[in-house]
Amino acid sequence: QVQLVESGGGLVQPGGSLRLSCAASGNIFAIHDMGWERQRLGKQRENVARVSRAGNTASADFVKGRFTVSRDNDNDTVYLQMNNLQPDDTAVYFCYAFMLAGSPRRVRTYWGQGTQVTVSS
Repeated sequence: QVQLVESGGGLVQPGGSLRLSCAASGNIFAIHDMGWERQRLGKQRENVARVSRAGNTASADFVKGRFTVSRDNDNDTVYLQMNNLQPDDTAVYFCYAFMLAGSPRRVRTYWGQGTQVTVSS
């Protein structure tokens, strides 16, 4: 069984920081891109940031300069460091990994369960 387990969400005041983590486990053969999406209440899910196995990153304009995505290939983990959080960042954050995994082996995107981030004073 292949799983992505997220941690690090919670309640933070405007201007504060949080670090999300997402660890992949199970019958994994290779992990390609990893990243994060979010879904704000009443809005469509949106891309936040992603990182390739080589460490190349891409992020949405609304998080540039505030959020940083990174990964630890040795531990199959992706991180999202979020600084200067604002109320508009309140959302459920989902991690994903595009990987060769499972039995039979298949290349597809796997998703975490989501973690709530609430920015409020």
